[in-house]
Amino acid sequence: MENDKDALILVTGGTGFVGSYLLRYLRQVGYSRIRALRRPGSPIDLVAPVNDQIEWIEGDLLDVFSLEEAIRDVQQVYHCAALVSFNPADRDLMLQVNRNGTANVVNSCLHAGVNKLVHVSSIAAIGRDRRSTEISEQTKWQNSPDNTPYAVSKFQAEQEVWRGQAEGLQVAVVNPSVILGAGFWNSGPQQVFKMAWDEFPFYPVGSSGFVDVRDVVRFMVQLMESDITGQRYLLNGENTSYRDVQTAIAKVLGKRPPSKAISPRLARWAARLEWLRSKLGGKAPLITKDAALTTSLSYRYLNDRSRRAFDFEYTPLQQTIEETANLFRTAAREDFSPRVLSFKALS
Repeated sequence: MENDKDALILVTGGTGFVGSYLLRYLRQVGYSRIRALRRPGSPIDLVAPVNDQIEWIEGDLLDVFSLEEAIRDVQQVYHCAALVSFNPADRDLMLQVNRNGTANVVNSCLHAGVNKLVHVSSIAAIGRDRRSTEISEQTKWQNSPDNTPYAVSKFQAEQEVWRGQAEGLQVAVVNPSVILGAGFWNSGPQQVFKMAWDEFPFYPVGSSGFVDVRDVVRFMVQLMESDITGQRYLLNGENTSYRDVQTAIAKVLGKRPPSKAISPRLARWAARLEWLRSKLGGKAPLITKDAALTTSLSYRYLNDRSRRAFDFEYTPLQQTIEETANLFRTAAREDFSPRVLSFKALS
């Protein structure tokens, strides 16, 4: 695809974690016509530096009319919006937003004649097989008790993207591992920095892949600018244990690292107690069965294909942790206000 910096671009989920970094990066590398979809009332803290340089459309993935308005005359679409939750109460809504919302995006792209769609999926959508600890783009999805409702929703969302390809839409998919970076400290993977700051003593026994949010968006833009279609790429910087990540963060923050393992059995009991507490107190549970399951598993995610695609180099995990922890330390003095990583550090 021709690298046209004047192409009209739409980013869904523009105020979210990945979407906000994508908007800033697109502006930094010279794209001038950017439109973004946001839900009414969504906070703009992460996009404050470029807020006035974006054409904002208020809407929702489940509102077809607002989607059609947002995609009108657009040449390129980055679909970043999704609901990530391990709370059982969110199961039905998550399926609607992730699966049905993606179907609406695909249909609107087809109707508007969009040139290309880059979809942000997840390693959860690739599937898991306990007979093998290594996962790549070729790993086949299997129905398994290891697949959380979030995983199912992202798998079904990705199927809608491939359906769009079959109907004539040029598509490409990225499957990031656990995405790290500065943002809102009380949501998503960024919570691990707050846990380290509070010297949370427990760590999950599993391991996973981890990737810098800036690497995710850099790869997405290169993928959009390329002639590659009909392909998926697993984006992963490094494979390591949750304990090692929590320990590295604690050390940078000058805090005591976690020392007590949360076994799968203990996690299940904690999830039951949290469920009861949430029912009695009316608050979302801090620990859920699905979150406990996900963090108790150990897999290695292969990034060979993504590295070869553009001779792509990932940011070292320790660098991501140090830069993010330093921002967190500053934010802690200001009531844990949101922060964003700079792309200059990667140049």
